[in-house]
Amino acid sequence: MAKDNKAKDEEFKHMVRIARKDVDGNKSIENALADIKGVGRALSMAICKAAGFNAERQIGLLSDEEVLKVEEAVKNPQKYDIPSWMLNRRNDYETGKTFHLIEADLSMSLRDDLNRMKKIRSYKGKRHEVGLPVRGQKTKATFRKGSSVGVRRRRGKPMQEK
Repeated sequence: MAKDNKAKDEEFKHMVRIARKDVDGNKSIENALADIKGVGRALSMAICKAAGFNAERQIGLLSDEEVLKVEEAVKNPQKYDIPSWMLNRRNDYETGKTFHLIEADLSMSLRDDLNRMKKIRSYKGKRHEVGLPVRGQKTKATFRKGSSVGVRRRRGKPMQEK
């Protein structure tokens, strides 16, 4: 019995490296994949289903071959018949293709998109430049830089009564 526990402890990995990110081996596969930037809960569940893994299983218990399979599914979800609406880079601006980006590639792509919008002086680009909301939100009470909202009164001057 003690040998079985020792064997299980030896094959259990406390940290698993997937797609250039170290994830906690105690987490379920679903939660561990969701820790990777660019992969959310829905996509992690779809990857588990498509690759044939139990989503509640601890990721530290996977063998090296299974970890490689999960990593391949994260990097290239189209290969595992993940629907295109779940991917984060549909109809790319430069290539026109649909693909999925993770980690540093995603950050770099978003930065390039913002810089392109600023360069062509689009409405969204201008709003990004000055730090205002981009998607039509109201700005009367939110998006304030200081702590005060409303009108400031001067001291010493009493309010006028009506």
